[in-house]
Amino acid sequence: MAKISVVINTLNEEKNLPKVFKSVRNLADEVVVVDMDSEDKTCEIAKKFGAKVYRHPRTNYVEPARNFAISKVTHDWVLVLDADEEIGPKLSDLLRKFSNQKEIDYYRLPRKNIIFGKWIKNSMWWPDYNIRFFKKGCVVWKNEIHSVPDASGKGKDIEENEKYAIIHHNYQTIDQYLQKMLRYTSAQANDLIKKNYNFSWKDLINKPSIEFIRRFYQSSGYKDGLHGLALSLLQAFSEFIVYLKVWQYQKFRQEQLSLQELEQVFREVKSEKNYWHADACLREGKGLVYRIKRKFRF
Repeated sequence: MAKISVVINTLNEEKNLPKVFKSVRNLADEVVVVDMDSEDKTCEIAKKFGAKVYRHPRTNYVEPARNFAISKVTHDWVLVLDADEEIGPKLSDLLRKFSNQKEIDYYRLPRKNIIFGKWIKNSMWWPDYNIRFFKKGCVVWKNEIHSVPDASGKGKDIEENEKYAIIHHNYQTIDQYLQKMLRYTSAQANDLIKKNYNFSWKDLINKPSIEFIRRFYQSSGYKDGLHGLALSLLQAFSEFIVYLKVWQYQKFRQEQLSLQELEQVFREVKSEKNYWHADACLREGKGLVYRIKRKFRF
């Protein structure tokens, strides 16, 4: 029978670790924890649960430490979890079953994001597929924030079903969201600069607006009610901060704006919003008038 290693990267996760460890106790033949200089009892708790604990220098996001963590496992199959995640018994049984086949090299798992106390089923938060279960050597993470890992071999998606999803206890408070946003946006802005992004003041309007439209209208965020509206606005605000930080890194370059250019940018954003609002209404079964509105974007 194939053996499974579970990898968890940590930073001040003493409150979350017991839950994730208990969720994998019937699955993991080995647990590897890579800690980034926690200031609480994270390492102590990890060792108490029998994990192998290693240290990695602290970074603003987890990707650089993931490959290091995977390099420390000793078994053929790897399950990657964050400290604020857990798996249910149905998914545990399924992964054990999958580890005994040879045809598939990696699996994308759905992830159930619980944000501000609610399972978010729209707004691009579900099914939120991630490559998390794979044969060692088949998956490598890039050193970029929120990057999709490079995978080799044959992959498969696990069924889009709540019982087979990783449970992600995501943002619990607005403060937590904003604290992570400050770290993440710095990394995202640096990535844009490294890729020779040519800053444009128009992106301070376009990028956040498109992010909101994409999440709230195109991806049905409105179906999540106030949670969907709040999260779509927060994600849009995060995009705004990314491009503001690019401007900051370029020493707040001075630029003149014209009212005519501003009007044109807002007109384009309004047209995009009108299209996706009408499209959402059509998906909700509204009448012919919205087909006309979508076509002419008014």
